[in-house]
Amino acid sequence: MAQALRLANRHGLIAGATGTGKTVTLQHLMEAFSDAGVAVFAADIKGDLCGIGAAGTPQGKVAERIASMPWLNHRPQAYPVTLWDVQGVSGHPLRTTLSEMGPLLLSNLLELTDSQQAALYATFKVADREGLLLLDLKDLKAMLNHLKDHPELLGADSALFTSGSSQAVLRRLAVLEQQGADALFGEPALQLEDILHPGADGRGRIHLLDASRLVHEAPKVYATFLLWLLAELFEQLPERGDADKPLLALFFDEAHLLFADTPKALQERLEQVVRLIRSKGVGVYFVTQSPGDLPDAVLAQLGLRIQHGLRAFTAKEQKSLRAVADGFRSNPAFDTLSVLTELGIGEALVSTLEEKGTPTMVQRVAIAPPQSRIGPLNEAERAALIRQSPQAGRYDKAVDRESAYERLTTRAAAASEAQDAPPVAPKAGGSFADMAGELLGGVAGQALKSAARQAANQIGRELVRGLLGSLMGKKRR
Repeated sequence: MAQALRLANRHGLIAGATGTGKTVTLQHLMEAFSDAGVAVFAADIKGDLCGIGAAGTPQGKVAERIASMPWLNHRPQAYPVTLWDVQGVSGHPLRTTLSEMGPLLLSNLLELTDSQQAALYATFKVADREGLLLLDLKDLKAMLNHLKDHPELLGADSALFTSGSSQAVLRRLAVLEQQGADALFGEPALQLEDILHPGADGRGRIHLLDASRLVHEAPKVYATFLLWLLAELFEQLPERGDADKPLLALFFDEAHLLFADTPKALQERLEQVVRLIRSKGVGVYFVTQSPGDLPDAVLAQLGLRIQHGLRAFTAKEQKSLRAVADGFRSNPAFDTLSVLTELGIGEALVSTLEEKGTPTMVQRVAIAPPQSRIGPLNEAERAALIRQSPQAGRYDKAVDRESAYERLTTRAAAASEAQDAPPVAPKAGGSFADMAGELLGGVAGQALKSAARQAANQIGRELVRGLLGSLMGKKRR
């Protein structure tokens, strides 16, 4: 077990056709990590992984499977669980800010073109330069409209920001709001230390994101959040080297969504993070139907492969089946290709790493049932877990502090008041230009007033230039 934990940061894959037992395997692995004191973060796609927060009651085929494994020390028990939900309905609200997500991931979320992405980058750049926080969607919308009205703020980046591109980004943001994804952005934002803190009994706490609605209604939001979490862990966690066990295990269900229609730059960044994040003590486990759903560069990083049964009815599927079989180190005891289509529910082909880091020969195994409940919690049980969670009250109420929207709204109101204010009568001792304008009145007075001001400004500039020239020891030509 110690050897397996030491190599658990080498990432893994749980694959197989629908109904072959991937969810139960995932639940069993999460329990093993928790028992070892390793924190877990997983996406609950079907809404039934939350049963890990209640003790199991083995019966039927599950009880038969346990009885067939006399060496198994099966003790029904619940595990420490924290429930999360972007909408804040079935768990604590899960948020991040636009500034933390950054323009690259946000561009992928909004599916922007190159020109629209350039406009977004320019918006973030100006916001940073002006000290305007971009926390939620209304901040970004306010910033886009502000730059459209004040293009001079863009400076050298004015060519990147066009009216058409900004309008397109605003339309994309409106679609995002209609999907309910605006709830993802705001404060208080998720703090990484809160998902790394162990349970009261020393077991690793299991964090479940309820994605049962999100993955169907806004799959791009689901994928982008997971990409952000992976990148944030990579940026913030210190190097740990070859530790005895990982710090955190991430389980990404429906993993193909992470790579579907992903821009090349983002996919290359993701592949790099997956390759390097193991030195930060993070193991990433992808859950999907076929290994072909993942890029080859990611598959090459995997140390654990659990392959449930596959079905091959077409020539294309048969070709994929052969590719899966070829990905294992063959075992002379059986034909891997044939076994792939013979595996029953709860059976899998498994390959891990040897001491030297080389893959072991593939083995046909029966997956032990989890000790927690197989199936979802009811509403009362879920509500009780949320109330008893260490994060209760920490994230539940949104905080809307002063950011770009508030500051730009205040500026616009002040400018409008100044424009609507009645003209002020000149006071004694006013400038020569003001006095001349008052004396002459009308158009002539205004022209003289303008000319006098220009002359005064020119004289002022000459004086400043002369002063700077003398201070810096330079001669004016």
